Amino acid sequence: MERSSLDVHRGGTGEPLVLVHGTGHTWRGWKPMLPLLEPRFDVLAVDLPGFGHSPPLPDGVAPTAEALADAVERELDAAGFDTAHLAGNSLGGWIALELARRRRARTVTAISPFGLGLPRENRWGVSILLAMRWLARNSPAPESLLRTTVGRTLFAGPALGKPWRADPDDLIEQSRLFGEAPGFLATVDAVLDRQPLGLRELDCPVLVLWGSKDLILLPRQGRRFERLIPGAELRYLKGLGHTPMSDDPEVLAEAIGELALRPRPERRAAAPA
Repeated sequence: MERSSLDVHRGGTGEPLVLVHGTGHTWRGWKPMLPLLEPRFDVLAVDLPGFGHSPPLPDGVAPTAEALADAVERELDAAGFDTAHLAGNSLGGWIALELARRRRARTVTAISPFGLGLPRENRWGVSILLAMRWLARNSPAPESLLRTTVGRTLFAGPALGKPWRADPDDLIEQSRLFGEAPGFLATVDAVLDRQPLGLRELDCPVLVLWGSKDLILLPRQGRRFERLIPGAELRYLKGLGHTPMSDDPEVLAEAIGELALRPRPERRAAAPA
């Protein structure tokens, strides 16, 4: 079977859970949550193509959300997961919803999902990411700065609600990989003016979590997902930011686990061809 050649983390036991990061991040952003999730789930966390240690998609293949979902889907197949619980942050939330549209999801926890922002909101979020990437690539002595509370706030404050809780060594690695990510600009270009497909057709439980201190994707965008996805629940997380996995890993892990335990509705029959 063809592999997508993604860099992955695999660990734990129980029902399958796939974790998908957002633009500029890597699977390492989930590290604060892994000790809480792996006793309950068989966890697969991926580096999307062009991020972390995963190579970009082949020349000529635009890194749209659908193409990135193809790569994650190949990893599901390689892991033997016909379906899985999915949790995604930012662009990873959109990818998780796309996999749900393909009927690969048991549940979806979408954390500040990207895809329904107005053009001016998207430009605002991208401008923040570009500024953070510039800092990661150009600041002198970033490792020393990231070992201070002031430095963590400067570098990661726009993405985190509680930057002082982030592990400095993790932030140093993530900052380096962010600055080096070959897929960053191409991915931003490929997804910026598009929206998720088939949200009204989803038939698995969907929980949308949004940090009240998200400065990159403004929290009001959560209502749009809630309105479009049948039965979706929207929950705002007080004091948490855009990538809240280190802000409060306990709250996020509990939300994922609680959703996984809910009774799942019967699948709707596919429409005849």
